[in-house]
Amino acid sequence: MGAVSEPLIQWFELNRRLLPFRQEPSAYHIWVSEIMLQQTRVSAALPYYERFVAELPDPAALAACDPDKLRKLWQGLGYYSRVANMQKAAQIVCRQYGGQLPADYAALRALPGIGDYTAGAIASIAFGIPAPAVDGNVLRVFARLDNSSADITKPAAKREFTARVLEEMPKERPGPYNEALMELGALVCLPNGAPKCEVCPLAAQCKGRAAGRAEQLPVKTAKPEKTLVPVTAALITGPQGVLLQRRPSKGLLAGLWQPFAFEGTAMTQPELDAALRTIGLCVQWQAPLQSTRHVFTHRIWQISGFCGTAAGPAPEGCVWASRAELNGEYAVPSAFAGIMRQWRPE
Repeated sequence: MGAVSEPLIQWFELNRRLLPFRQEPSAYHIWVSEIMLQQTRVSAALPYYERFVAELPDPAALAACDPDKLRKLWQGLGYYSRVANMQKAAQIVCRQYGGQLPADYAALRALPGIGDYTAGAIASIAFGIPAPAVDGNVLRVFARLDNSSADITKPAAKREFTARVLEEMPKERPGPYNEALMELGALVCLPNGAPKCEVCPLAAQCKGRAAGRAEQLPVKTAKPEKTLVPVTAALITGPQGVLLQRRPSKGLLAGLWQPFAFEGTAMTQPELDAALRTIGLCVQWQAPLQSTRHVFTHRIWQISGFCGTAAGPAPEGCVWASRAELNGEYAVPSAFAGIMRQWRPE
C-alpha cells in the first residue's frame, strides 16, 4: 500500500491544473464539472461550467430552472440528456435530501444520470468516502501499470481494474488519489500510443513500460463504424426572423429548436416544397444550402437542403425568431450550427 498512491499524490500536488471546480470543491461543483467533462475537453467545458454555476449556483436553482433556459445554458456542449438528467436529479435532491447532495455513494449512484464513476468522484472528492472513480483515463493508467491485456471495453476488465484502484487507494485520502489518477491520464499517460513516460511518477514501477508495450495498451475492441444518415434542412427566413421548429420532447436532441429538418432522407426541392405545403408553408426558394456534417456517438448526419423565404404566422410547434431571440432564448443544437450560420439577415 502506498507504492502507487504516495508518488502519485505527491506528483499531483506539484502538477495539478488550477481548475475552478478544484478551487471550490463542493459536491455540487464537482457534480456539474464531472457531467460536463463526460463528453467534452476541459478547455472547452470551462466557460460553460463558469456560466452554469453563476446562473445556477446550487441544486435548488437547477431544480427550478425553466427547461428552455437550461437547454440554452447547455447549448454547444451536446448530449443534452445529461442536463435533463441533472435537473431530474436536482429535483430529487431537493425533495429527499434538503437541497444538498447526499454524502453516500449508493444514494448518489441512485440519482438520474449519475453512474459509478460520477458517484465515486463526488463521494471521494467532496466527502472523503473511499469509493473508486474509474473512467477511461484510469483504465488506461492501470492497464499500462499492470501490463494487462484485458479488454477495457468489457465489464469483467472494468471490475478487475476497479478492484486494483481500490487496492492501491489510501483510505484516508481517496479524493486526492482519484483526482491524481484522472490527472495522470489527462496530462501524462496519454491515449493513442503517446504516453509521456519520461515525466511519469509511476514510470519505475510501470510493467507496461518495462515490457515495451505502453504504447500498445490498453487493449480495447474497435468501435463499430457510425451510420451515415442523410438529413434535409430548410432554412426559412422572413420579416420576423428565422423559422424554427421544436424537436420532439423525447429522443435525440429532445426539446431543442432547429430549422425544418427531415432525418433519413435526401429530398429534392420539389419534395421539400410538397412536405412543407402540408403544414401550410409556401416558401420562395432561393438557393441550395452549403452541406454540413455532424458526428454523433453512433451516427453521422450529412445535412443538405435549401434556403428560402416565407411570411405569415408560424405553423404549430414553430416560432419566428429574431437574431436577438436566437442568441438569447432558443437553444439550437450544434448539429445545425453550420446551417444557421448561412442565415444572413437583411
